[in-house]
Amino acid sequence: MIYQIIAVLIMLIFYGAYFIKLFHQRKQGIQTNLLGKGKTGFVKFIEITLKIVTYLVPVVEVISIFENSYLDFIWMRVTGMVLGVLGVGVFIVSVITMRDSWRAGVPKDEKTELVTSGIYAYSRNPAFLGFDLIYFGELLLFFNRYLFVITLLAVIMLHLQIVNVEEDFLIAAFGDAYLEYRKKVSRYIGRKK
Repeated sequence: MIYQIIAVLIMLIFYGAYFIKLFHQRKQGIQTNLLGKGKTGFVKFIEITLKIVTYLVPVVEVISIFENSYLDFIWMRVTGMVLGVLGVGVFIVSVITMRDSWRAGVPKDEKTELVTSGIYAYSRNPAFLGFDLIYFGELLLFFNRYLFVITLLAVIMLHLQIVNVEEDFLIAAFGDAYLEYRKKVSRYIGRKK
């Protein structure tokens, strides 16, 4: 029962933070959810697929939590709790650090700020890292084949969003400033020499 409570709390805090940020920006006239909007071709495919998968993940997570499906390895469940809590922290710090530049998807016609300080000095994509940690955490807490498949698909789609959409946008929007930043900070975690 304790694992179920922790898993639900991880989800509530994570999605709560996500929607609070989304509604806060909406009040300021900032459109935050840009996935698939105004896009074409492969980029649209990635963003629409990502949107669908990220809507399905919490559904499968909730079903897994309430069915209490898991592998009976205590290390797995404890690791899942740690990853989930860490993921929530990383995500919240990343969206706070991004301020009003944070979006789900890339803005085609708006100028945002290139954020390279705070948590972004150690990860170019800490919000995505937070998603991945939460997804893997929930998977380890309530492992089953359906949750494994949707988690794997979500992580792959998040990665494709970064390498095929986000990075291209950042190069076009910020040019040399982003390229210099990319030389210093890893895609997911760590500084480069």
